[in-house]
Amino acid sequence: MRFRRATADDVDALIDFPDVPGIVSLPRDQVREDFDAGRMRPEWSWLLEEEGRLLGRALWWGRGEVPSALDALDVLPELDGPRSAAVDLLRAGLDSFGTVSPPPYTVRLPGGWRDDPRATRAASWRREAAADVGLTNELERRQYAWTPENGVPVGSTRLSFRPGTDAEFVGLFREAARGSLDVETRRTLETMDELSQAEDDFEFYAGAPGERDWWRVAVGDDAAPVGFIVPSATPYHRNVGYLGVLPDHRGRGLVDDLLGEVTRIHADSGAERITATTDMTNLPMAAAFDRASYQVTETRLVLEAP
Repeated sequence: MRFRRATADDVDALIDFPDVPGIVSLPRDQVREDFDAGRMRPEWSWLLEEEGRLLGRALWWGRGEVPSALDALDVLPELDGPRSAAVDLLRAGLDSFGTVSPPPYTVRLPGGWRDDPRATRAASWRREAAADVGLTNELERRQYAWTPENGVPVGSTRLSFRPGTDAEFVGLFREAARGSLDVETRRTLETMDELSQAEDDFEFYAGAPGERDWWRVAVGDDAAPVGFIVPSATPYHRNVGYLGVLPDHRGRGLVDDLLGEVTRIHADSGAERITATTDMTNLPMAAAFDRASYQVTETRLVLEAP
């Protein structure tokens, strides 16, 4: 067996790699679209082969000069020692990128995966291989989707929504982060001051595929802000993005009003699918998605460097 960087001639085989049991495989049309758009590239892709037969693949993804995420790490089930093979694939790729920290890897798993022996095995060796190259932090998240048959929520009777300036949104990001249940937000605030964290959040969403004109400040009857929404998009679908209720207004169920407005903005534009994620530990947000008829589509295990 040998490990090597892919070439343009390998792309079709990488896209057509067999689905493996236990995980939610990337849709082949999405992988092809990513290669066509340059979000995946042969020079960012590494493969394991024997006598010309493809046995494993590692596919990184990004929108810049270096990849920002590992999107696929697969080895055929018949291969003994998948962890060892996966580590060799990862090290070969990471050495070639020259990045200081390995990009995060998201393992996509079915709901209730811990009760499925195939899923637990698939997750186990991937987690171990990722940890071997420095991805030792773990975060488990639910992935949701809304489609038109789920119904469009009615408009809020408590809040109205208006545009806001960039500076206002930075301030809202900063205020909403206080007491947030979002794990990434809390981790970031352990090493970064509130303003820098808010500015990073603003820049991230401003650079996402969504439109800045979608963003809204939520205000009550006295016209004072109570929260805000940042409807967004991925390269594939409309996305809930970010929504936040300000600390003084939590506990009133306003998250339903905010999520409903995000859903309406996208639905009014003809969106056929709206995606969203939230941490497994963020039970209030999960409950809001359930009330808004968003459906759980998969579990995402995010593996990151500390």
